[in-house]
Amino acid sequence: MPETQTKSANNSIVAGDVFRRQQQHQYVVARSTARRRKEKLRNLHAAILRHREAIKAAMWADFRKSPHEVDISEIATVNSEIRYAIRHLGSWMAPRRVGVRLPLIGSSAQIRYEPKGVCLIIGPWNFPLNLNFIPLVAAVAAGNCVIIKPSEHAPHSARVLRMIVAECFPEEEVAVLEGEVEVAQQLLELPFNHVFFTGSTAVGKIVMAAAAKHVASVTLELGGKSPVIVDETADLNRAASRIAWIKCMNGGQTCIAPDYVLVHESVHDALVDKLRVWIGKFYGDTPEARRASPDLSRAIHDRHFGFVQGLLNDAVLRGARVEFGGRTNPDERYIEPTLLTNVPPDAAILEHEIFGPVLPVLRYDNIETVPAYINERPKPLALYIFSRRERTIEQIIRETRGGGVCINECALQFFNPELPFGGHNASGIGHYHGKSGFMEFSNARGIARQHSPYPTTNLFLPPYGSRLMNLLLNWLVRWL
Repeated sequence: MPETQTKSANNSIVAGDVFRRQQQHQYVVARSTARRRKEKLRNLHAAILRHREAIKAAMWADFRKSPHEVDISEIATVNSEIRYAIRHLGSWMAPRRVGVRLPLIGSSAQIRYEPKGVCLIIGPWNFPLNLNFIPLVAAVAAGNCVIIKPSEHAPHSARVLRMIVAECFPEEEVAVLEGEVEVAQQLLELPFNHVFFTGSTAVGKIVMAAAAKHVASVTLELGGKSPVIVDETADLNRAASRIAWIKCMNGGQTCIAPDYVLVHESVHDALVDKLRVWIGKFYGDTPEARRASPDLSRAIHDRHFGFVQGLLNDAVLRGARVEFGGRTNPDERYIEPTLLTNVPPDAAILEHEIFGPVLPVLRYDNIETVPAYINERPKPLALYIFSRRERTIEQIIRETRGGGVCINECALQFFNPELPFGGHNASGIGHYHGKSGFMEFSNARGIARQHSPYPTTNLFLPPYGSRLMNLLLNWLVRWL
C-alpha cells in the first residue's frame, strides 16, 4: 500500500477509535457538576498562561503573527471567555421553570439544558487558539465530549494546542487530531451530535452536507464582505485609526475585517489621507519600515498570497488607483497595507472576500443607496458604521441584514461575551460566545409534570361531541 494511503488509513483508525471512546464516555461527562466543569476550565486557563510563550512562538513560525497581537486577539480573548463562563456557568446550567397556560393548570414545566453529546470542532488557521478554544470553552461548559481538528496550515500552533489539551483533558473527553484535509473528511463521516466549523462559505457548505447525513446540528462561522460606512458627520480620525487597525490585524486575515469602505463623497479624500497617516503610524512611514515591522503578519501560504495579489493586480489592471502601498514580496509572502480608490464595479476584489491588507475605498453620494448596495451581496459577518447621526445609524441597521454591527468602533461585537457572535446565511449559522455558546452546545429539553389528581386534560378525552366539550373548545380557540 502506498505511503499516503497507509497514513490515511491510520488516521481513520485513530479518529474512529477516539470517537468511539468519547461516545462511550459522554454520559459520564454529561453528569458532571458545575463545580467540576469550572475546575476543567480553570485548568485550561492555567495551561494557556503556562504555555503563553510557546503559543506566541508557534504563531510567529506559522505566519509571523505579532506576539502582541497574539496576547490581544488570542490569549487574552480566550482566557476572558473562560473566566466569563466560570462566573456564569451555575446559572446557565440551572433548570429554568416556565409558566403553564390555564388549560394545563395543575401541572408544572421546566427547561433543562443537557449536552448534545460528542462534538466536532473544525478550526481555521488565522486565529489558531481563539477560534478553536472559544468554542471548546462553550462545549466543555455544556458538558460535551469534543474532538478538535485544527488547520493543517498552522502546524506549529496545532502542536501547541494538542499539548495544552493533553495536559488538561483525557482523550476520551477532549482530543486534538492533527493532519491534512483527509483527517477532517474522515471525521465528518462519523455520526457526531454537533459540528462547529469556522472557515470559508464554500467549505461550510461541504461541512453542512456531511452533518446532514447524520442529522447533526451545526454551527457555521463563515465570513463574507464586511462593509464599513463612513458618513459626512463621522469622526474621521477615529474612523481611520480603527479601520486601519482591524484591517491590518493578522495581515488582514480576519473574518470580521472591513472588506470595503463606503464613504460619503464629501469626506472621501480626507478619509483616505487619514488612513495613510494611521497606517504609517502603526507600521512605519516608509515601505522599508513597513516591510520590517514585527506587527504585520504574512499570508499563511503561497496559494493565499497569490490569491490576494491576484485581486490587487486585477483591480489595478481595470483602472483602480493605488493610493497607498501596493508592494508585495512572494519570497516572504509579504503584502503591504494597500488603499485602492476608483475601483471599477466589475473588479474581482469587489466580489471575493479579500482576507488580506488591501482595502477598496468607494464613494457614495446619497445614504439611501448604501443599504441596497450592501444587500445586493451575500449577508456579511460584520457591519461597521461611523456616524454622529442617529437617524443614519438606525436606517442602516434597519435596512440591512447580516452578522454583528459595531458603531463608531471596530471589533467590539466580537470581544463582548454578552453579545451573540455569528453570521446569517452565507456568513454563518448559529451563534457563540458567552451564554450563546453554552446554548449552541446544549439541547434545551422541555419537561412537563402533572401534579393534580383531577387534571384538566380529563375534560378533553374521547368520546368527543358533548355540549360541555363544544363550549370548552369554542372558548379555547377564541381566547387562549
